[in-house]
Amino acid sequence: MKEFVSQSVYFGVVISFIGYEIGLFMKKKWKMALLNPLLIAAVFVIGVLFLFDVDYEAYDKGAKYISYFLTPATVSLAIPLYRQLSLLKKYPVAILGGIAAGVLTTMVCIYLLALGLKLNHEQYVTLLPKSITTAIGMGVSEKTGGIVTITVVAICITGIVGNMLAQTVLKLFRINDPIAKGIAIGTSAHALGTAKAMEMGEVEGAMSSLAIVVSGIMTVVSISLFSKFI
Repeated sequence: MKEFVSQSVYFGVVISFIGYEIGLFMKKKWKMALLNPLLIAAVFVIGVLFLFDVDYEAYDKGAKYISYFLTPATVSLAIPLYRQLSLLKKYPVAILGGIAAGVLTTMVCIYLLALGLKLNHEQYVTLLPKSITTAIGMGVSEKTGGIVTITVVAICITGIVGNMLAQTVLKLFRINDPIAKGIAIGTSAHALGTAKAMEMGEVEGAMSSLAIVVSGIMTVVSISLFSKFI
């Protein structure tokens, strides 16, 4: 099996899609937040690699083609934003202020976490970009001296958890305004959270899309300051 995988270009793509389809099926059948398709796909892929003793490099040889769609998929989120552009023009201060508050909260929480766990500089800056999209976070982590692979894991975990718990948290804190919902989800859980916001409604999806872009820019600027704290 290991030899077959090493020679197959499409193995990584195939098992990734199979895992995601299994996740979609389980989500539709049991309708549980824990059964997130991305989480199920990740567990499935890890299980297959472990079971058949497949090296990550052999898997990545095919799976890397999926990542090529990451940037265009992120850019396409501008479409719902364009459709709701009037809302941005109507509430610019509230929207931008909400995103700024979310970014600042993330930075401060990671800083306090680093102090509490006594993380060194490399570990600290690795976690700083956890709430922005992978396309931006990887570059930021590399520039600040972080561990890029762990940054990617942190970003994925943040997005999956945000996707799973978004509705629960919004209900818990009685956040009902669609603009507030979108801003909160996009700022804290980037593209994976935005997928959930789009399920809630077009306004939520548009505001979450805006939050991804703006919070990404604000985070890059903030990290240049916060990275010096440890």
